[in-house]
Amino acid sequence: MNTWQERPGGGAHGQGDAARGQGGAAAEPPLPPELNPRGAGVPLSRPTHQDRPGAGRPYGDDRPPYGGAGRPPYGGGSGGGQPPYGQQPFEPEPNPAGPAGPSGPGAGARPGGRPRRSRKKIVGYSVLGLVLALLVTMVGTYFWADGKLHHENVLADYPGRPAAGKGTNWLIVGSDSRAGLTDADEQSLHTGSAEGKRSDSMMLLHIGDNGNTLMSIPRDSWVQIPAHLDTSGSGKTVPAATRKINAAFAAGGGRLLVQTVETNMNLRIDHYAEIGFSGFVGLVDAVGGVEMNIEQPVKDKDSGLDLQAGTQTLDGKQALAFVRQRHQMADQDLGRMRNQQKFLGALAKQAASPTTLLNPFTFYPLVSAGLDTVIVDDDAGLTDLGSMFLAMKGVTGGDGKSITVPIGNPDYRTPTGESAVKWDAAKSKAVFDAMRNDTPVPAVSK
Repeated sequence: MNTWQERPGGGAHGQGDAARGQGGAAAEPPLPPELNPRGAGVPLSRPTHQDRPGAGRPYGDDRPPYGGAGRPPYGGGSGGGQPPYGQQPFEPEPNPAGPAGPSGPGAGARPGGRPRRSRKKIVGYSVLGLVLALLVTMVGTYFWADGKLHHENVLADYPGRPAAGKGTNWLIVGSDSRAGLTDADEQSLHTGSAEGKRSDSMMLLHIGDNGNTLMSIPRDSWVQIPAHLDTSGSGKTVPAATRKINAAFAAGGGRLLVQTVETNMNLRIDHYAEIGFSGFVGLVDAVGGVEMNIEQPVKDKDSGLDLQAGTQTLDGKQALAFVRQRHQMADQDLGRMRNQQKFLGALAKQAASPTTLLNPFTFYPLVSAGLDTVIVDDDAGLTDLGSMFLAMKGVTGGDGKSITVPIGNPDYRTPTGESAVKWDAAKSKAVFDAMRNDTPVPAVSK
């Protein structure tokens, strides 16, 4: 078989074109003008692929694409400078490998045909993965913590209940409940083994637009306790009587205590929180102890507290004894409430520090210890508790007021000869009205 070089017009590039252009064997003679329907001097047949300029050139021929040797495609020379009508100038496609890199199929690809991944994409996917993992952890932690809350219906309506005011009012109670303590714990903590529970501390936290206020309520406050059902199950109604406010908690728990506070202050309570001895000790130990500045040496036989003066870190056992002891105080229960407010401020600061919140080995034990023994009202959730905690932290840190119910007589003698705390009627009413209307609370001595 003849090779393409041996075929007519198949020699070197352009030989066939030359032969045709010079009347070679492959050229078609024109017809006489009178017989040619296409016009004088025009061949009858259309030019074939081989007849077109550049036909048969192998890929990569570097001769100019539009005719004569050395003629540029556009511009420069006598051939004119514009491409044919309707066509765009030829522009080479960009090389993915860069100006000096390889071109052609597969350029810019890794060996094996895998595309090269962008470093930005890898970083983006890594960040997205971390964000998703963080969200899953946060959601899981929320539901885990929410499941630990213990709710009680302590905010029940009753005839004559005060209307809702402005702002949010929390009644916060530290009870002497021994729930969760073993016999050995009770002996070690000097709590005794009394049945039931009584209020060991009582505070009202007002959160409002005109500043937050944390007000301590002496547990020996002489107030009227509303009529209520006997909790022994007899079904009898206990008539209203004037007694120490602590008796309300002992007789009817959180519900009767809330009603007693509301009716004596004419102030509605929006949320309720209660924590026992076990939860308090667990909170302090979970944060690794709380640093306190003890102003003078304390040695109390009843609470078992034995501390030297100066700055020191109290563990759970020491902290419980510190907030309970009162026998070395000149004003007894009032002095104890000052210690309680001081300690709560230090505890809130420690619990909210980044070293506690960002460390899972302290954060989860802290939440678990706090929520295991916390009792809240039916409407309170984790977000409400968080708001309460931040408000209390702010107040004890100086962003708000820490006060005590205005006292008229700290050693009032009751008809039965007991010592009680009697409120100052006019000053306390001014404080309660300010909380109800969310106006600035008057300054009162602690």
